[in-house]
Amino acid sequence: MLETSLNLSPTSMAASFQALSDPLRIKILELLRTQELCVCDICDRLQVSQSKLSFHLKNLKEAALVKSRQDGRWIYYSLNLSQLESLEKYLSEYQKISPLPAHLCLNND
Repeated sequence: MLETSLNLSPTSMAASFQALSDPLRIKILELLRTQELCVCDICDRLQVSQSKLSFHLKNLKEAALVKSRQDGRWIYYSLNLSQLESLEKYLSEYQKISPLPAHLCLNND
């Protein structure tokens, strides 16, 4: 299987970037930057229904961008810093690239 320079699969990387493509999911991540939160607190702060929030949290969790833990009947969410660091490292590799010019194409179709 093809892997990125950080030994992450392209599928895993794509899932993470796809999860980041939704504005509500970005807002969720922003809330979790400062502290772990339960679903009800996230719902209140973002003024969204629990069913809508659950859908987006499921996407973030499947993309390994957030972690959850259960305490009694409450589920608390926090950032998965290791996955976010992997994405950051992956993107930073592009800053080091100096692409070479293309070779002259000899196809005369």
